Amino acid sequence: MAVPVEEPSTSNSRPVSNGVHYLAKCVLRGSAVLQVVRGHIRSSDFMDVVFGKETSLELVIIGEDGVIHSAYEQAIFGTIKDLAILRWNEKFHARNQQLVGKDLLVVISDSGKLSILSYCNEMNRFFAVTHVQISSPGNSRHEVGRMLAVDSKGCFIAATAYEDRLALFSISMSSCSGIIDKRIFYPPEEEGETGISWGIQRTNICGTIWSMCFISTNCTIPSKEHHPVLAILINRRGMLLNELLLLEWNTTENEVQVISQYAEAGPLAHSIVEVPHYCGFAFLFRVGDAVLMDLRDPHNPCCIYKTSLHFLPSLSEDPIFVDESCKMQDGDDDGMFKVAASALLELKDSRMNIVKTDDPMSIDDDNSNLNPISKHVCSWSWDPQHGKNARMIVSVDTGDYFMVEVIFDSDYEISVNISDCLYQGQPSKALLWVEGGFVAALIEMGDGMVLKLENDKLQYISPVQNIAPILDMSVVENHDEKHNQMFACCGMAPEGSLRIIRSGISVEKLLRTAPIYQGITGLWTIKMKVHDPYHSFLVLSFVEETRVLKVGLNFTDVTDMVGFQPNVCTLACGLVGDGLLVQIHQNAVTLCLPTSFAHPEGISLSGPISSSWVPHDTSISLGAVAHNLIVIATSNPCVLFLLGLRLLSSCHYEIYEMQTVKLQNEVSCIFIPQKQFDHKPPNSCINMVGTDSGYTIVIGTHKPSVEVLSFDPGKGLRVIALGTISLTNTEGTTISGGIPQDVRLVVVGKWYVLSGLRNGMLLRFEWPALDNMGSQVRYVNHFEKRKDDSPVHLQLIASRRIGITPVFLVPISDVLDANIIALSDRPWILQTARHSLSYTSISFQPSTHVTPVCSAECPEGVLFVADNSLHLVEMVHSKRLNVQKFYLGSTPRKVLYHSESRLLLVMRTELNSTSCLSDICCVDPLTGFVISSFKLDPEETGKSMDLVRIGNEQVLVVGTSLSVGPAIMPSGEAESTKGRLIFLYLVNIQNSDSCSMSSCPKGGFSSSQRTSPLREIAGCASEQLSTGSLCSSPDDNNSFDGIKLEESEQWQLRLAYFMMFPGMVLAVCPYLDRYLLASAGNAFFVCGFPCDNPLKVRKLAIWRTRFMIMSLATHGSRIAVGDCRDGILLFTYREDAKKLEQLYCDRMQRLVADCVLTDSDTAVVSDRKGTIAVLSCPNNIEDNASPECNLKVACSYYMGEIAMRIRKGSFKYKLPVDDVLKGSDGTHRMIELSHNSIIASTLLGSIVVFVPLSREEHELLEAVQAKLVVHPLTAPILGNDHNEFRSRESSAGTPKILDGDMLVQFLELTSMQQEAILSLPLGPPSDTVASNFKPPSISCIPVNMVVRVLERIHYALS
Repeated sequence: MAVPVEEPSTSNSRPVSNGVHYLAKCVLRGSAVLQVVRGHIRSSDFMDVVFGKETSLELVIIGEDGVIHSAYEQAIFGTIKDLAILRWNEKFHARNQQLVGKDLLVVISDSGKLSILSYCNEMNRFFAVTHVQISSPGNSRHEVGRMLAVDSKGCFIAATAYEDRLALFSISMSSCSGIIDKRIFYPPEEEGETGISWGIQRTNICGTIWSMCFISTNCTIPSKEHHPVLAILINRRGMLLNELLLLEWNTTENEVQVISQYAEAGPLAHSIVEVPHYCGFAFLFRVGDAVLMDLRDPHNPCCIYKTSLHFLPSLSEDPIFVDESCKMQDGDDDGMFKVAASALLELKDSRMNIVKTDDPMSIDDDNSNLNPISKHVCSWSWDPQHGKNARMIVSVDTGDYFMVEVIFDSDYEISVNISDCLYQGQPSKALLWVEGGFVAALIEMGDGMVLKLENDKLQYISPVQNIAPILDMSVVENHDEKHNQMFACCGMAPEGSLRIIRSGISVEKLLRTAPIYQGITGLWTIKMKVHDPYHSFLVLSFVEETRVLKVGLNFTDVTDMVGFQPNVCTLACGLVGDGLLVQIHQNAVTLCLPTSFAHPEGISLSGPISSSWVPHDTSISLGAVAHNLIVIATSNPCVLFLLGLRLLSSCHYEIYEMQTVKLQNEVSCIFIPQKQFDHKPPNSCINMVGTDSGYTIVIGTHKPSVEVLSFDPGKGLRVIALGTISLTNTEGTTISGGIPQDVRLVVVGKWYVLSGLRNGMLLRFEWPALDNMGSQVRYVNHFEKRKDDSPVHLQLIASRRIGITPVFLVPISDVLDANIIALSDRPWILQTARHSLSYTSISFQPSTHVTPVCSAECPEGVLFVADNSLHLVEMVHSKRLNVQKFYLGSTPRKVLYHSESRLLLVMRTELNSTSCLSDICCVDPLTGFVISSFKLDPEETGKSMDLVRIGNEQVLVVGTSLSVGPAIMPSGEAESTKGRLIFLYLVNIQNSDSCSMSSCPKGGFSSSQRTSPLREIAGCASEQLSTGSLCSSPDDNNSFDGIKLEESEQWQLRLAYFMMFPGMVLAVCPYLDRYLLASAGNAFFVCGFPCDNPLKVRKLAIWRTRFMIMSLATHGSRIAVGDCRDGILLFTYREDAKKLEQLYCDRMQRLVADCVLTDSDTAVVSDRKGTIAVLSCPNNIEDNASPECNLKVACSYYMGEIAMRIRKGSFKYKLPVDDVLKGSDGTHRMIELSHNSIIASTLLGSIVVFVPLSREEHELLEAVQAKLVVHPLTAPILGNDHNEFRSRESSAGTPKILDGDMLVQFLELTSMQQEAILSLPLGPPSDTVASNFKPPSISCIPVNMVVRVLERIHYALS
């Protein structure tokens, strides 16, 4: 993650480079879930859940404990409009063996295609089965591509437009055709259009389609003999009420006709939902009631039951209710937060929110101040278990959850029963009822929740994390953990919160010892018995010492009671049999029987029993221990000893040699699987690992190589597989240090070998495929004896550099499919089930050793050695995001980090208080305590704030609004409003006693408070925030950046000065370390402080723009102004003349959300249509002729999400050892570019980093991206034209920022797949970039060069 940098105070600017090149990489995908479905995605044995998150798909699993685990998340390079599950149907899918038993995912998107996806278990990602073009890319509201419906049997699919049109598709039964058989659009696109795929009907459907579902009219008729009936809810133009239409598709004649319609006076109907398993019934949800419709005769629909929602009982007399009328008033920066967030996160289309004009610059939000007074159903989900009666859980807009049950009596009497309130919280936008009684409730702008139905009540089980929308952020370096963290303002009232976002896998810190463990050389945990669930001993090896600690609440030293030699350095240890421990050191192998003092199941003697085996005339270099087997290796001579043990008498054992093998090469590491693999993988081996008939041993050698050995006590040792290590860099020279440091055998579907090298690289070897039989690959039988006794040559599938120090591989459990901790310069978690090599950093500091620790108190503990201390942590599997939460309840708008006090300054609005609407509070980032708060006036709302240095003082400047109502007219011009500019300072108050407070000169904003002219005004009382995150840990309360806030310290915000402004102050910004910039309406001011006195503020200059000013940014003497329509304007302030001078102007109109200057001539701007653009000043004099249109768009990137905040950061993406640019001038250039990186946060909860690249790197990766976007393994899965998608909202010919999400897929492929992609010829350019297309200068792209560049970026971003 990037580090915030301070802007230089000088006005000197460096020359602009010949080109600006960036790569955009999403480091945290959006957390706002817009759709949720369940089905047999991976196979018929698993019931999975899929989250649709607008720009990505996430496959999750709800465990037996009700905790959601993320299995895989995939970028789609497009925007999802809707998704549904197409159930497995053997009649239709039997032709494709890969799809047998698996449900398919149906998606419509902005690609203009209906996509049917299947999950590939081998590649661990979704792939497209087929695409059907249904509209042009982008989907106007008159084109099909808004909403989906699939019939219950998986035979038909329906898709609608926003207005006037729909399409129907049938699934093919033929094994010769594609999955889609027939299709029909209604009404046809053009009059007189004919053909088998099109039907013509004169009766059009005119109006907005609100909802639809298929109606099963006869469950006994086979699907192909059945004419599907589709119910749609439509609002005709000019009508106040919605109408229910029933359409029938005559598949024989291939025509659609309206067979009936239903409408009655009453509340507004908004949704139609079919009752599953009971043909011909559907619920019509209306505002204030629900109607059960009998549609068994679709020609004569009728209402058979109606129930009111007005008198539903609640859990409390005064339910929590948020008045939406006060949420959408402002049209300024904050108000547009709400409008944009609601528009992006809203799941249903509202008639009132349909844009009245096609003008993309329209930002009128006048239609949002509606106050619903009637209850209506927001979301629903049916019981997945089919019972006698149909049951569903519904969420009402008041936050109440109810059970609705349709009771079918034996006499065909039908009734509807609505339960009492099962749960009360926030209304959900999507509900999913899954097996086990769990219900996933997804909230629009806050954390969702997993509930469980027990005893006729819904009980809260776990959260579904959602940090959307991110309204502001501040990135701070955490020195204690040697990595960075982001403080973000997330969510909206009443679910607003302050979040601490960290990169990598989340860990919960449980224990940290004093730094007394210097010189540790090895770390292991050992069980007392093979089948024990918990570890019993922790073994610490030092240079000349070994200590054994008892695992438990207190780690007690039991070295003497275990029997290990205490005065030697242990090379390896383990459990060789129940109650039998083995220690391997340089001189001997010691077998120990611990006493009952060390473990309750030890021997009942005063001391341990031990016996040793000593090699003759040589010393042991390394070893490994497994059940009934000990393997050791010596280096001079190179010999491998295989030792066993036998019982001599009670409690007396002997170690003996079973076989001695002389080797050609010295052994560097040994691995023996501890447990037999329980599940038989495809094409499994004859002899399983660890069985009584034999053992599997994996070794690394100095050849260098990895070898898989098979040992049978009766047949001896033989080599069954061999993998040679030969790695070269981009210059063709051999990479040194390729000796294996550690090896592991992994079994996940198939067998493969992992090896960590001493030079910091990670390798994956696999058994070769013998042949391809269609789509099925047949692998070598791993352990069968070949006729010529020659070993199988393993294939090097992938190699990655994860550091420069030796790589240690530590599985988190003994099973062969367990994830592995890869320890090098930093700890990584390696997902063994993924294709190729996939690893993610662990959110912990660099460590030298690691081992899993499983105890009753900490079943999933991990022990790290770092900074001479032991750190006990636990992997937090219950958290999909590495985020800590401090609940605020209000809406957090702005956040700043004050380094001197180590406090967060947070602006809150929409407070649930009668005294004020907004305040500024100081929050302790460790505990969530609000140390103090400064309340604004009762009718005043905070809009902006920043820290400004005035002389030796650092002051918090706050911009506010004193007006009620919108700040912006529909045209973009500023309304007539008022605001204030408030100057606050922070003082450190020490409690000398309970009754007195005195000002303390240390810390705070001021470094010289004794001579400060600031007035002292008391702050407000402190309050406490609740820590609603499972990531909170005991040791988090002890230190932050290594320093703890003293309990006696109290920080207070105090008022220094304020001044009135003729408009809402939407932006403030320091300038040249001695001025302040502030915007009010369409004007911005340069303010000065005579004699460096914050009590004397003077307006020195003013400039008025045409439209509302949304943002201000500075770099040196350059000022960037973000106009809500005119885009970016660049100014400078002439101090001698006290005048503002406009230098440059944007070429195009732009809805500015935020902007930042990377240097004096380059601005980065985000707009409210989802685009990030880099604007630069032209170098040619003739381009500067007109100041109205002379900023050049250097490059742009359409994200599909609105970035409301962008920040400049420092980002070093150079590996410690870089064999590509080592010793060249490019290294310095790369470090220089790193200071211009950009961090963007979006309304959907994404964090995107924009990394600057050199011209050479950009050309290389641009050529690779051109191949990735067309290759079947990496192309956009929804059929998007990648270039068209990333080019939206940009003019033709604009250079594009490279897509890091597309490029990083290259690292997830095997070496053969990488070579296949790079060998693809570059096709002709698309029409959208033909004018700007240049053939890549790189004719032959080396795989190693691409991998090294992408590794650097992945290393730093992780």
